[in-house]
Amino acid sequence: MATQTDPNQVRLTGENQYMRLHEEEGGPMTTRCGHWRVLFSPAGPGHVMFLRSDVTDSRVRIYADSSALARWLQQEIVTSGEFSDQTIDIIAARFSRMGDTQSFWTEMVETASEHIMLTWRDFIEPFVIIVPVGSDPNRPLGWSSVFVPAQSAQLSLNGHVAAGRPFPEQRAERLSSTAGLALSETWLRP
Repeated sequence: MATQTDPNQVRLTGENQYMRLHEEEGGPMTTRCGHWRVLFSPAGPGHVMFLRSDVTDSRVRIYADSSALARWLQQEIVTSGEFSDQTIDIIAARFSRMGDTQSFWTEMVETASEHIMLTWRDFIEPFVIIVPVGSDPNRPLGWSSVFVPAQSAQLSLNGHVAAGRPFPEQRAERLSSTAGLALSETWLRP
């Protein structure tokens, strides 16, 4: 078997847990969250969580243990949409996790006044998703990841549970979910 290397520049590798909750299928999102555990990037390693939820009164919040990483993600990866505004304050936080892909996966985010828990469970068969470099005319980057979709997910802030739940969604020919784990996520630039 022949081995080949990718000629593109690695910009980031790590994890990106995601959660989009709705009260009804196709209804408005009650929670949108992107939780990043970055192992390598030009801004170094660290954790960043972008969050908008009914438990934040629908305000966007950014939590991080590295402000530089949060701003780099906004400049390089999260360049459009509600999480891209670089005037949003970054809240200093500590990050930890427990669990695994066999039973449940919980991410905990702690600030001076907040305790946030995100939990995914009832996983379905994982699959690899690949977006080739240059395939999007609006963005030169490409990425790949191992998606582990979750049929159940919950977010709480200081004990207040966010409304809604994940729903099934298709990713090409694979059944996925609006919540899950994106492991071994790697972003490339030409």
